[in-house]
Amino acid sequence: MFDEKRAARHGLAFTAAGLLALAGCSAGDAAAGESDTPDQDAGGFTGVEVLETYDHDPGSFTQGLELAEHPEFGTVLYESAGLYGESDVRITDPATGEVLASQDLPAEDFAEGLTLTDDAVWQITWQEHRAYKRDPVTLDVVETVEYEGEGWGVCYDGERLVMSDGSDTLTFRDPATFEETGTVAVADQSGQPVFSINELECSGGTVWANVWQTDRIVGIDPDSGTVQADIDASGLLSEEDSAGADVLNGIAKAEGEGEFYLTGKHWPKLFLVRFTA
Repeated sequence: MFDEKRAARHGLAFTAAGLLALAGCSAGDAAAGESDTPDQDAGGFTGVEVLETYDHDPGSFTQGLELAEHPEFGTVLYESAGLYGESDVRITDPATGEVLASQDLPAEDFAEGLTLTDDAVWQITWQEHRAYKRDPVTLDVVETVEYEGEGWGVCYDGERLVMSDGSDTLTFRDPATFEETGTVAVADQSGQPVFSINELECSGGTVWANVWQTDRIVGIDPDSGTVQADIDASGLLSEEDSAGADVLNGIAKAEGEGEFYLTGKHWPKLFLVRFTA
């Protein structure tokens, strides 16, 4: 299946109250009714139970996914879609997959993950060393910030941004300036490093991460870097839906306790799931 990373390596104004409501979903607490305590003992999760299946734009090379409240559209998914010449940021209806609003990136940009803070959408790029700070209502760029290294995934835990670059390291950043504030190495329970950390979702004190080119989702303690949960999310797509689809890539905390939206690159379906023991 096609993946540009693999191929390339081989050859409206918001009020303060409205912004807080929007960011609540990005951190997986306010809109989902969660606290800062870990997600239902994250260490016990090993699989997924599909609760609902929805349509998703198969043309989207999904790189980042986030559930939030929009003042015009209501409950929506913010999505970052990649590929050179095709990258965009979009707002979609989770129930129908309809694209409600979108903004294209420059043709030379390969969009990667995105997340919402208290007052902005941050969208990162793969090898262009650029992060775009966007208005969460209009998606307009309000600031462009440069950073070193590759950008893969990013999430907001309510206090700091957490960013991946495809290695075994998570980088912490200031949510207002995007400046680096620290790092942590990620390892499994036996102390072995976990590489190819990709799309991220911060929820309830855990960083959930897709491991690139796999159907594996790990739950990481961001303070120690220890993997507390190792989830097999394979088999979501039917054989028919798998035709033309690429890898799993898209994790968004849903409104229900312990529930998440999952999708992938060029996936025609979006799944509402519950992580299971």
